[in-house]
Amino acid sequence: MANAIVSQSGGPTGVINASLVGVIEEAQKQAKFEKLYGGVHAVSGIIKEEFVDLTNLSSDVLERVAASPSSALGSSRDKPDAEYCEKILAVLKKRDIRYFYYIGGNDSANTCYIINNMADDINFDLRAFHIPKTVDNDLLVTDHCPGFGTAGRFVACALMGDDLDNRALPGVKIDVIMGRHAGFLTGAAVLGKQRDDDGPHLVYLPERPVSMDKFLGDVEGVYKRLGRCVIAVSEGMCDADGKTWTEKVVEEEEKDAHGNIQLSGTGALADFLAGQIKGNLGVKRVRADTFGYLQRSFAGLQSPTDVEEARRCGREAVRLSMTEDNGSVAMKRTGNGDNYAVELFMTELANVAERTKSVPDEFINADGNGMTDAFVEYALPLTGSLPKTEYLGNNAKA
Repeated sequence: MANAIVSQSGGPTGVINASLVGVIEEAQKQAKFEKLYGGVHAVSGIIKEEFVDLTNLSSDVLERVAASPSSALGSSRDKPDAEYCEKILAVLKKRDIRYFYYIGGNDSANTCYIINNMADDINFDLRAFHIPKTVDNDLLVTDHCPGFGTAGRFVACALMGDDLDNRALPGVKIDVIMGRHAGFLTGAAVLGKQRDDDGPHLVYLPERPVSMDKFLGDVEGVYKRLGRCVIAVSEGMCDADGKTWTEKVVEEEEKDAHGNIQLSGTGALADFLAGQIKGNLGVKRVRADTFGYLQRSFAGLQSPTDVEEARRCGREAVRLSMTEDNGSVAMKRTGNGDNYAVELFMTELANVAERTKSVPDEFINADGNGMTDAFVEYALPLTGSLPKTEYLGNNAKA
């Protein structure tokens, strides 16, 4: 018998704990495990041996954990290099931990990759498995990522409400949504559209740079036609030169642990765009919100599809580790629409580590300011059914 460990890394999501529960409940079935540890605050906690014992958690506790947003074990933004991974491996050897399950994005896959290679080099029998997670939906190989469906559901519902608010008090409304390099989550803003004139009327992704002249021209066109305009913008929205607008407007560039300009939650981009519209188009009522971190861990809004798939991915990682040395769990879509379904499979860690994907061209309209029907067909099954709304103020003739 040997021990196992599971930990969670990177930005929390609405269903990352479902993957954690999937690992725990499948591990409880395995006779090979003496203990299952939970690494608190990811790799930063592992090197400090900050562990909790997950071996005998009750089903009631597990169900509550699975329904909870954020990371139940805490998280970390540390990006381990070889030296850092040597410290992790030393702890795993000390505790006789032979199974390592890491829930996270491409950096987490890379951590598994480095540690697994190091273990091989010293003939330490370790099985390292990555379980996908990210609201950005930007991991390679897998059709989509656990966490995206629930965050997309939040964004879609928020834009539905914002559009109704904008109908009641017309003007221009800007919503800035997470997405540094990939615009999947911002694209989800269109999923709740039910009427021909529903917003968002314009959607801007990092994949399609847009000049300020183009942006203002788009807004002016919609505003003249409808008397209002709702806009969804990725935080990574770029100028025509490829540099993000946020980088161009912030005076003091706050950087995250990976050296990236801080984009989420600053409000700088929203305020800048609102000022450009007011100053150049003369629109009196312009409002802007930055969703920031709300979309990651909003309680009570899990997508049923997302939470079920996240849990399956956790279980599958444990099952795979019984026969395979290392790998990353991925999903393949086998049906769509009313027949939506996925099957799980294993891919090599190297195929996922430190690499990302972008929104495909066929998901973005020709003008670069909206999403296509192909995107809606792809994304809607992941969010689950959305509310139906009504508005009585159109075409009043009584």
